[in-house]
Amino acid sequence: MLPLELYNSIEPAWCPGCGNFPMLKAFKQALAELDLRPEDILLVSAIGQSSKFPHYLRCHTFNGIHGRALPVATGVRLANPNLKVVVTVGDGDQYGEGGNHLLAAFRRNPDITLVIHNNQIYALTKGQASPTTDQGTKTLLQPEGVPYPPLHALALAVAQDCSWVARGFAGQGEHLKELYKQAIQHRGLALLEVLQPCVTFNRINTYQWYQARVYRVEEEPGYDPENELWAYQKAKGWGDRIPIGVIYKKSRPIMEDFFPAATAGPLATWRVERPVAELLQDFY
Repeated sequence: MLPLELYNSIEPAWCPGCGNFPMLKAFKQALAELDLRPEDILLVSAIGQSSKFPHYLRCHTFNGIHGRALPVATGVRLANPNLKVVVTVGDGDQYGEGGNHLLAAFRRNPDITLVIHNNQIYALTKGQASPTTDQGTKTLLQPEGVPYPPLHALALAVAQDCSWVARGFAGQGEHLKELYKQAIQHRGLALLEVLQPCVTFNRINTYQWYQARVYRVEEEPGYDPENELWAYQKAKGWGDRIPIGVIYKKSRPIMEDFFPAATAGPLATWRVERPVAELLQDFY
């Protein structure tokens, strides 16, 4: 096991009590227990408090534009399959702006870990409703309450045959650490949604609110994550009983299997020799 200090970076600037703190701690522990060194990891993010994750972890990073982390991660994965590629984004970023890329990733099944911080709000932009905000919730921009039901993203993932689907809770660090490890080790797209309380702009879905409702699916009678119908029904669960744990898993060919160049060694290490004089002749 590697020392946790190996991954230390600058001090996080999240609000005190933010659910991102225990998420970051559990993630570092998972990396250390998997013996993944900083140079072996690439964190890709976009916009939002969740996307500051790479700022606070010592490793390779790419911070892109809103909703576009998955295309970047997919390209990196094809160029250098030696890297463990982890996408860290928020519910608004991935389920809203990035929803189209999420559907494409379900279909392609790239060997990427996708961690979605779900605080049920747009926190960086001060509290607007996100695709996962519960119906009726009053926000700064929806003072009369959100009129629409929330997106059941994990049910969508199961229906689209995402090869690994799970949910964790920031308030249960040890359980979350194990989910991180499984997600990183999975071959294919691993979607891990983490219930992550926002202590500033979401005073409804608090640590206490979640703790009273979450339950571990692996402890339930008849646990069967390879059964698509069972998994879909569990993924739809919300309200008084919210499932956490691995909900669905299926072995599928990954995107890289369909690109012979990706199996011939990392494209990032290829060296193409061409004399500069010959190259200039193409333009003169």
